[in-house]
Amino acid sequence: MTRADRLSVPVFRPATIADVAALTELERIANEASIGHLFIGIPFPTDEVAARWRAEVDDPSKTVEVAEADRGLACFVCFDAHRLQHLAVHPDHWGRGLARAAVDRAVARMTGDPGLWCLRDNTRARGLYEHLGWTLTDRTRRSEYPPYHPEVEYVLRRPGA
Repeated sequence: MTRADRLSVPVFRPATIADVAALTELERIANEASIGHLFIGIPFPTDEVAARWRAEVDDPSKTVEVAEADRGLACFVCFDAHRLQHLAVHPDHWGRGLARAAVDRAVARMTGDPGLWCLRDNTRARGLYEHLGWTLTDRTRRSEYPPYHPEVEYVLRRPGA
């Protein structure tokens, strides 16, 4: 990766229903690379994830944005007015600032102190959020897909929010 790769500003665009397959595939690829060890022997829930993406893209209360690469999507981010819902970067694009840019875009359009849920054992994501100033709360819940790993909540405390 060159210095120019790290310094270039990513271009995001709104996702459409035509992006559902690509969103689903990027989620699968990123999950296998970052948290695949948590789901050994458990197939990726492609149909369920695609259905969730269709609902997210169609939900007027949510924003779904993507950054494209030469072949497929490089990054996606989904959020509403108060919560970061989904974030992934293709492993080929890790370390280039896409995740930070996506989080910054989302947070800039949220109100109050934004929150998010993250798998407790997703150390890569947790490291990113903590590096960006998000703090762990005492709330936990089960994830939505088997084997229902625990999730932890983060919040980004903003002065005057």
